[in-house]
Amino acid sequence: MTTHRIVRIVAGTFVLISLALGVQGSPLFHSANWLWFTAFVGANLLQSGFTQFCLMEIFLKKAGIKEA
Repeated sequence: MTTHRIVRIVAGTFVLISLALGVQGSPLFHSANWLWFTAFVGANLLQSGFTQFCLMEIFLKKAGIKEA
């Protein structure tokens, strides 16, 4: 598995979990403030698409995981 795949898997997981915790219709609903975390993940994905900078990818490279 490559760093690009791991970053996307983790980001997708974070979005789904934060939506489950933040949307009132969900059985896991906790608080609508979890939607701010969803927005944070989306903003980070957007900026990394333009700047090619992703902190998690840097950590994964240092951990020895290969790039795509």
